[in-house]
Amino acid sequence: MTLEQLCQARGLRITEQRRVIIRVLSESQDHPDVNALYKRVNQADSKISLATVYRTLRLFEEAHILNRHDFGDGKSRYEEATHDHHHHLIDAHTGQIIEFHDERIESLQKEIAKDLGYRLVGHRLELYGIPLKESREKI
Repeated sequence: MTLEQLCQARGLRITEQRRVIIRVLSESQDHPDVNALYKRVNQADSKISLATVYRTLRLFEEAHILNRHDFGDGKSRYEEATHDHHHHLIDAHTGQIIEFHDERIESLQKEIAKDLGYRLVGHRLELYGIPLKESREKI
């Protein structure tokens, strides 16, 4: 389902401003923060205010259309909630965010929950690292 279809399914009105924000979010290959998203939206339609972007992001997050992340840099970053399940590896120096999925991690998390007497119903994993080449140079 596209972001616009999700909005419609959740009963949200699709204004022209929201349509622009949806398009920019859908075209994003990264996890933009509010300011980065605003700059992109403003290039498409200079009449859209920063306040509108904030309100729209909050609305989409509350409607479970977007996921908000805090990767430790003090900025809320956003991605579509429609993405397949994945985790994030964040480069501690550059802030680059790498999405990945690994069945070994999925199995291990379920096993740990079961060992503790639980059935896993959800999780989120964020790893922070530095490139191996860089860490070897400092040894």
